[in-house]
Formats: sequence, C-alpha cells, structure tokens
Amino acid sequence: MQQTKGILYLIPTLLGDTPPALVLPAGLINTVRTLDYFVVEQLRTSRRFLSRIGMEKPIDSLVFFELNKHSNQNELRRYLEPVLSGHSVGLMSEAGTPCVADPGSLIVEMAHELGIRVVPLSGPNAILMALMASGFNGQKFMFHGYLPINGGERAIALKALELQSAETGQTQIFIETPYRNLQMLEAIKSHCRPGTSLCVAVNISLPDEYIHAAPLSAWKSLVPDMHKKPAVFLIWSGNHRNST
Repeated sequence: MQQTKGILYLIPTLLGDTPPALVLPAGLINTVRTLDYFVVEQLRTSRRFLSRIGMEKPIDSLVFFELNKHSNQNELRRYLEPVLSGHSVGLMSEAGTPCVADPGSLIVEMAHELGIRVVPLSGPNAILMALMASGFNGQKFMFHGYLPINGGERAIALKALELQSAETGQTQIFIETPYRNLQMLEAIKSHCRPGTSLCVAVNISLPDEYIHAAPLSAWKSLVPDMHKKPAVFLIWSGNHRNST
C-alpha cells in the first residue's frame, strides 16, 4: 500500500512583538499546533514564536530543520522526508510570509517536484500590507528586494524604477537593511523627481507603525523614526491605473 504523503504548510509569522491574536488567524494557530516538524530560518526565533502562540506540545519534542544562507542545498531533500512518510511539515520565515524575500522557496520548489501538496496559510505580509496602505497602483506592481548598496549603482536603479513606473503606472516596491533605511530615504529624495510619489511603511503591525505616502516634494523635511526598524519603500510615478 502506498504511503500517504503529508502536507507542506507555509506559515506566516509575526512581524514583531504584536500579540498573536491581533494579527494571526485562528485557523493558522490551530494548524501550527498540530505539527511536529518545522523548517525554519532561525531556531531560536521559531521556538519563541511557537511559545507565543501557545503551542501545547513540548517544544523540545518538536523537530526543526534550519534553512538559511548556511544550509547545504544538497541536504534539503532530507527536510521533506517526514512529509513523504505521512507527516505534515510547517515552513516558517524569520518574520512575515515564507518564500517572499526569503530562502523558503527552495523547499517549496522541491515539494512540487516530489508531488507534495503545498498549502499557504494567511497571515502578515509587510510587502502587501505596505502596498495596501500606500494608495498606489495595486493592479500593477513589482517587488525588487534589495537595491544596490553602492551609491552610484543605487541612483541608477532608482531612476530606472521611477522611469518604469512613469511609463507603465507600475508601483515599484523594495526594501533595505534596517540600519541603512535613512540612507535609502535620502537617496530617493536626491535622485527621484519631486512629482514622484513615495510611501514609507515602517514596523507594520506594531504599536509604533508608521505609514506615510506623499509626493517627494512633500517629503523634504520628513524623516521618520526608522533607523534599525524594518521598512518597505514604494515609489509610483504613474498617472494611470488598470481598471478592475
């Protein structure tokens, strides 16, 4: 008799110290509490997350596989062996949604190759939440991850994104390492046009959440409290949107 495979659940996690009940659906929490196996980015953070959602099983009895920049890609198939044996596995990011600006997509790709069912669960996603709150074009948008660190290359990238937005109406979304947020903001002010709209979303879902969208001409004197805080940047130069 053929072994029934488990499910690979994609589990969004908290974006900070917000109480879980405020941002996580009950269905997600209930599903996570049934699992014994997890693929995680950092063991310590994941154990803390499970404690915060009231994991009823002893956390020391759970099995964790770490997936980050230090992982050996040749060993990733081993992380899915419990699924092939009939156990469901949860894939968790360090913060927010797995597989978006996150190495988890490697496991999901492998799951599809092995015929494993992949189930994404609902939860916090800073990128989409920032887009929702920006008022920019939500019909056409692109996420670019991190822009170049080098000042000259970053200026070229920003001007290219601004031009693409002006030509297509597309919202351009990107992030930065938290301790370089202020440098990114200054680069945008310096290299983009005054009429281009900028939205900065900081610490989404946390008590000190800051989200502001305005033309760059109105950003000259604005400097949000964003040093070492997770932030999402959105620029939009289009005067047209796709209709729904």
